[in-house]
Amino acid sequence: MIKRLCTFLLSLTVVWTLGVGAAQAAQGEEGKRVHNGMQIIFSTSMPDAFCTVGAVGTDKYAHKIAISAGHCLSDPSGQYADREIPDNVAPVYDRADTGFGPIGHVRYFKDPEGSQTGHVTKDYMIIELVPQVTLSSQGPYLKQTGMVQVPGGSVSPNALNPALDNERLLASGGNELITSGQTGVWYGTIMENTLGVYRSSAVNMKGDSGGPAIWRVPGSELPSQANGFKASGPWAGITKGITLALPPFLYTSSANILADLRARDAAAPAGVFGAGFTVTANP
Repeated sequence: MIKRLCTFLLSLTVVWTLGVGAAQAAQGEEGKRVHNGMQIIFSTSMPDAFCTVGAVGTDKYAHKIAISAGHCLSDPSGQYADREIPDNVAPVYDRADTGFGPIGHVRYFKDPEGSQTGHVTKDYMIIELVPQVTLSSQGPYLKQTGMVQVPGGSVSPNALNPALDNERLLASGGNELITSGQTGVWYGTIMENTLGVYRSSAVNMKGDSGGPAIWRVPGSELPSQANGFKASGPWAGITKGITLALPPFLYTSSANILADLRARDAAAPAGVFGAGFTVTANP
């Protein structure tokens, strides 16, 4: 159940959508690494109201970008949701290292709009990362190797015409997602694709909202004890939530996010943060 915990930063509200678990963070020689699977908070006074980073990279405007779930925040006043936030009113912290200060600031999020799992096709958040961080494609379990491309696939409902290959959707029944969160790494077949929201048996839980999902390239190695439960593949989406239907676990496709970013960018004279997002190739 979604619980509104407190109001901060004018009218923004932290939404405890997906719970509590062990923190994970890493820091490399070049500086603080930001990577998929990093747990993030939006108020240092509320360390247990957290979400997870799904992918990091750069946009067409050379901003360093992280993507998470839009429903992690709510805006009852309507001042900030579903629009660009150019000012640094919504800082984002590494849950395991708040002493570093903000790793970035929220530039866009889609308000939950009363739904436990957020807007049907546009449940994402764009975070502009600060220049001092180092982008990394390697999370605790998943290495992201670029973007899912589905030539000839069905088109995201958010896409312009013509759609790009990375705005097309993985078909259900023959594709697998590999995901990671507090309980480790999981994989499962996409059993249903509804408007670019994938339903799978790959497990998520409270706190994993926004976390990473990759596509299992056919024939590639699955996570197992033999390989340290690690896997690699192109970014396919982010954790959305849990429903009563079976299998219960939902994931927002990367296609939906990328298509909506391009559409919003085309409609905005000054452009939008995150447009043309590409997953980092940094190790």
